[in-house]
Amino acid sequence: MAARSIASLTLSFGLVSIPVKLYSATESASGVGFNLLTPEGGRVKQQYISEATGEVIARADMKKGYEFEKGNFVVFAPEELKALEEGATHVVEIVSFVPEKSVDPLFYDKAYFIAPDKRGGKPYSLLRRAMRESERCALAKWSYKGKTRVVQVRPAEDGMVFQQLLFADEVRALSDLHIEDEAVTDKELQLALQIIDQVSEDAYDPTAYEDEEKKRILEAIDQKIAGKQIVSPEAPAGQSGGQVIDLMEALRASLTANKSKKTPPAKPSAARKAPPAEVESLAAKPRRPVKRAAPKVEEATPAKVRARK
Repeated sequence: MAARSIASLTLSFGLVSIPVKLYSATESASGVGFNLLTPEGGRVKQQYISEATGEVIARADMKKGYEFEKGNFVVFAPEELKALEEGATHVVEIVSFVPEKSVDPLFYDKAYFIAPDKRGGKPYSLLRRAMRESERCALAKWSYKGKTRVVQVRPAEDGMVFQQLLFADEVRALSDLHIEDEAVTDKELQLALQIIDQVSEDAYDPTAYEDEEKKRILEAIDQKIAGKQIVSPEAPAGQSGGQVIDLMEALRASLTANKSKKTPPAKPSAARKAPPAEVESLAAKPRRPVKRAAPKVEEATPAKVRARK
């Protein structure tokens, strides 16, 4: 299905005006929704109840008010709220250019794409190339749906991203948590760096990840439709909270686990073909020549396999 624009805008770049079309960059309806039902299985609907009288209030009879102190409100009529709204405009005015990395991703809100509209191809390409060359992005003001927003316009591989930003009072400060910086040893740091090096990738590949919860829910829905029983999955072993661990031992174990994942398996020998329980039992016995030990491995196999089943 071809992408559909949600607005036509004009990006103001100095004395240059760039007509563009705005497209949503994300899908908002990707989750699985459930309906609230009665015990008999019918749908229910939401109602607004007066706290004072307990009566149901129709939406048309409601007013909007701001609680300036406990129990006291100032009420605004619809026309008064309309007068407070910022007048919508199709012009997006660029106010400055800043280094792209200077915008903390914490301030990123909803993302859009912009593409050139009629007669906007050349100035669009000019702005995109100029920002790539200067390694800067644009900050602009955008009035939309009664509110003025700050947006970042940044170049991308195939066009430009129109990133809505949060205001300063909408983002909390990490310093408010007062996190103490505890000392670590050089050995601990080196082991941690080795772990990072083992599992490092050249770039983020979003296709390598999937919404496992959504997949699990959809599978459960299919099972319900087929009349099957839903069984809760067992919690993974070894993930109990609050466990005190030895940091160095945990780092070394992580390195060993990562190496075993990446190391290709060697050709199995007679001893390696044995199940883990048999290998342990052989290791506990006195060493014997390989030729004499092999028959005992084969004799022990059926009993051990049945025991594990």
